[in-house]
Amino acid sequence: MAAEPFDLSTTFVHLGSGARALPLPGFSWTSDYLRGYLRTFAAERDERRLVGIVSLAETWRHWECHVGGDELVVQLSGRSAIVQEVNGEHHTIELGPGQALINPRGTWHTSDVYEPGQSLFVAAGRQTKYRPRDLAPTPAAEFAGHDRP
Repeated sequence: MAAEPFDLSTTFVHLGSGARALPLPGFSWTSDYLRGYLRTFAAERDERRLVGIVSLAETWRHWECHVGGDELVVQLSGRSAIVQEVNGEHHTIELGPGQALINPRGTWHTSDVYEPGQSLFVAAGRQTKYRPRDLAPTPAAEFAGHDRP
């Protein structure tokens, strides 16, 4: 059977053990969908990866940390910055189209959006933690014309 093209922003891809790639049509960030995803691929543990394209419309209101492995982020369009928290200090890495970075396993990170666009990510599909972000105005938000409370 011939392969059919799909939109990676709505059909994420599961990269699993045995070097297989499985499209996930209708992927959703809802708790129910994510619980089902984790149940379905539980046996693969740290070997699974999730690949997708996400729209970056505004600065993130949360931090995230991938405990299960490293994350690759590729800026496809627009401009943003990844803020990594390393040893209690924030390090800001700006990204333009075609630029990439790696968020190492266990590194808390967030994103400041300067110009809306899209990013491709390849992330470990297990044990991602989240925490709220204080969105007091930052130089990045001011540069982008965003006035956050």
